[in-house]
Amino acid sequence: MQLLQPLPLGTASARNRLMFGPHVTNLADDQRRFTARHTAYYERRARGGCGIVVAEGASVHAVDWPYERAPLAERCADGWAAIAEACHAHGALVFASLDHAGGQGSSAYSQRELWAPSRVPEVNSREVPKSMEADDIAAVVAGFGAAAKLALDAGCDGVEINAGQHSLVRQFLSGLTNQRDDVWGHDRLLFAREVIAAVRAAAGTAVVGLRLSCDELAPWAGITPDAAVDLARALSSEVDYLVVVRGSIYSAEKTRPDFHEPTGFNIGVCRDVHAAITSTPVFLQGSVVEWGEAEWAIGDGVCDGVEMTRAQIADPDLAAKLAAGDGERIRPCIRCNQTCQVRDARSPIVTCVGEPTSGRETEDPNWYAPATRPRDVVVVGGGVAGLEAARVAAARGHRVRLVEQSDRPGGIAALAGPGGLLVDWLVAEVAAAGVPVSLGVAFDEAAPGEAVVQCTGGRAGTRPYEIEDGAVVLDVIDVHLGAELPEGPIALFDPIGGPIAVGLAESLGARAILVTQDQIAGNELSRSGDLAPANVRLQQQGVRIERRSLLRAVRPGEIELEDRFSGARRTVPCAALVDCGFRLPTDPIPGAVAQAGDCVAPRTIHEAILEARRAALAL
Repeated sequence: MQLLQPLPLGTASARNRLMFGPHVTNLADDQRRFTARHTAYYERRARGGCGIVVAEGASVHAVDWPYERAPLAERCADGWAAIAEACHAHGALVFASLDHAGGQGSSAYSQRELWAPSRVPEVNSREVPKSMEADDIAAVVAGFGAAAKLALDAGCDGVEINAGQHSLVRQFLSGLTNQRDDVWGHDRLLFAREVIAAVRAAAGTAVVGLRLSCDELAPWAGITPDAAVDLARALSSEVDYLVVVRGSIYSAEKTRPDFHEPTGFNIGVCRDVHAAITSTPVFLQGSVVEWGEAEWAIGDGVCDGVEMTRAQIADPDLAAKLAAGDGERIRPCIRCNQTCQVRDARSPIVTCVGEPTSGRETEDPNWYAPATRPRDVVVVGGGVAGLEAARVAAARGHRVRLVEQSDRPGGIAALAGPGGLLVDWLVAEVAAAGVPVSLGVAFDEAAPGEAVVQCTGGRAGTRPYEIEDGAVVLDVIDVHLGAELPEGPIALFDPIGGPIAVGLAESLGARAILVTQDQIAGNELSRSGDLAPANVRLQQQGVRIERRSLLRAVRPGEIELEDRFSGARRTVPCAALVDCGFRLPTDPIPGAVAQAGDCVAPRTIHEAILEARRAALAL
């Protein structure tokens, strides 16, 4: 397998061609330092066989404080040393990512002005940055060199310069953000060259990498794929590897898109760059979450190595499983972005809906510790929580059977959204563990001595609106199970603002009338980065959106809405209403020793998996 072959990088050699790339984790402390959580997080991927670990980007200048727990390079020496020591013990290379967010940062934490090439407002915050003066530029260039020296003295094998999505270096390279009328504007490559030169002078013969945006998705003035080939050729001579990425100030949501975007979306531009700079190893990045696609990309000349970051958040043993010939047992990344994309005002800690120990390595127990007293266990409910509870309990040595009243496992995760891949993996793992699964069987009672773990999911919630006789009202789950919708417009009641109603609206297209209390459809999708793309898709599909609307009544042939601000009421014709609202837990099973998932409180896959593990460990 070519993905597992060694890869020379300058004076170093990676044991394989798999990279765990830099990303926001929020694992730093309040002093902007790497922590023991970081060390354990990266060590786990190195232990799982990853060849190259690139630590979270560290700001090279104190003015740059782009998010609350952003590491600051001048305070990172001890953290880099701990990460390098831990990962080296497992044979992985460790590179420090050096960063400056420029105009894409935030002044909320530093209480200082943003520094950027030109006074181009930041798209999300609308903040206007300061146009950097000569002293500012010199300070940042020097900061890159000083940070490189700190990282290498701490034991890192190399450094990676960020000229990617959230990057001052990219902002100098691009006509979108560099509108200067001086030497830094006349030669937009000059700043990048100065940074690379400063880092190379500090690094000596150590590895220097470059993460380069090769498509800003703004062809009117930005870096385009065609221009990227010349750009990469011009900058690659002084670096030991290049990572091809995409994104700019106008396409932040495209830097790590969810399952609506094709996997491997950078393959075309990466192939072109790789062909142009054959003397420098090139890494493919961009929703590469399937090892088969990674292996194909290397074999087909797209790249020399592949960054598979989300895939290794989902399964830190990806490389080890491949080496053992167990590729089919790799836990899939479903690209939901629900818990691994953490760059928002809540500052949540990075994790994975399918692998909630990611980011919690220092505090989670060993879920698979052998049981001191194996028990007979019946898991009631075959959704995500039930499947995970059965899988983990069996792994601990318990004698487990699973009962599911429907004729298919997976619950709502198998019906809506991207969770089907994870459900398929769970079903296969439960089968591999030898757990008998009874489908289409209602649970009656446990066998003598059998412990009951309840994972029966949720049920339709209360409906805070009037339903007149003859009105057609359906639950969204029933629709996904095949309930027939009448001809004509279909109203979707969405008080949550999440992906379920938006996804159904997309599938119904012009028939759909999405009713939301918010100013924008799918309000909660902002957390996963899908808010703007989702609204584009809804418009493209012709979905009608009733904003700022409270549902008051459903009548035959129409619904009555109330404007949440003015109180004015209006009617909207429709053939039926699909309720996509809040759900309630199913009733408790008397005598159950544990509950997990939506039968505790309806939430997401993440909580279902985590609670299932806790239930299995408590047996």
